[in-house]
Amino acid sequence: MATLVRETFAIYPSFSISFNITMNIAIVGATGNVGRKILEVLEKKKLVIDNLYLLASSRSAGSKINFNSQEHEVLDLETFDFSKVKITFFAAGGKISENFAEKAAKHSLVIDNSSFYRMDPDVPLIVPQVNSDHLNNIKKNIIANPNCSTAQLVIALKPLHDLFKIKRIVVSTYQSVSGGGKAPMDELIEQTKQVLQNNKVESKNFTKQIAFNVIPHIDVFADDGYTKEELKMTNETKKILDDKIDLTATCVRLPVLVSHSESVNIEFENPFSLEKVRDALENFEGCKVIDDRSDGGYSTPLEAEGRDETFISRIREDKTVKNGLNMWIVSDNLLRGAALNAVEIAETLIKNNFYGK
Repeated sequence: MATLVRETFAIYPSFSISFNITMNIAIVGATGNVGRKILEVLEKKKLVIDNLYLLASSRSAGSKINFNSQEHEVLDLETFDFSKVKITFFAAGGKISENFAEKAAKHSLVIDNSSFYRMDPDVPLIVPQVNSDHLNNIKKNIIANPNCSTAQLVIALKPLHDLFKIKRIVVSTYQSVSGGGKAPMDELIEQTKQVLQNNKVESKNFTKQIAFNVIPHIDVFADDGYTKEELKMTNETKKILDDKIDLTATCVRLPVLVSHSESVNIEFENPFSLEKVRDALENFEGCKVIDDRSDGGYSTPLEAEGRDETFISRIREDKTVKNGLNMWIVSDNLLRGAALNAVEIAETLIKNNFYGK
């Protein structure tokens, strides 16, 4: 069993933690984009891990991944004994979570990055800075990580909702191809080369050419014309923040490798001032305001890549509606929208000495 050696930490909303923990951890999908990012975050945060188990399909089993200057062999997920670990990160997609998460949850606490458990009423959907109190509702030893676009959205909405009470949100997302995994990233690079060489472009991971283009379609269409990605944002925001909030979304894929951007229009129930909005965002853990109202005085996907913060720019009043606000949100989708949030969930659990039932 994991042993708590030493810990000093600050309670939320200030999430600066310094501790030494001996902990047995497994990462399912360790060879993928998010799995590797989880390793980077764990290494950066200097968690002292007693035993680390990297799991993937039989095709990847036997390969080696470096962590903390040591090579770790990737093990076969199918045959792994989860009784060896206390926390298991799942970063391999919904089908893998469906088939293996509950098996892992019999022995360890599961933090799942897929969409499979997000709307399960018995599984808390967590962004620690926003709703860590929902961790009191762990019933299946499984915690869900939200959609990448939802995670960066709610971390900017939370301080504003607390002050002015959000009534309605209209959000358009501009999402990088890394949201679909490594293959779409490789395809964007290859398509770009082919276009520049005047060669024929083939689309394997996208419904249309993505290079030098935008595609207003992410995930499958529902009967009402919305895509699953758009419905995720609506339903997850309600579950995490407040089920009384109305939200409509349009999700667009851009030829950008990393970081998602969002144009957000908010209608509050109560009056606000721009000064109070900026002050609330600047003082909320995980947010960083870049809003100079000058050429280049805003954040873009390039600046957000590799950064933990969620950047907020273009803060201004919407003069067409009462108590309306516009803003621009940018964040690294592989960090805030996946790996970083997952590790911060684990930190919150460790801080409270809770490792599941």
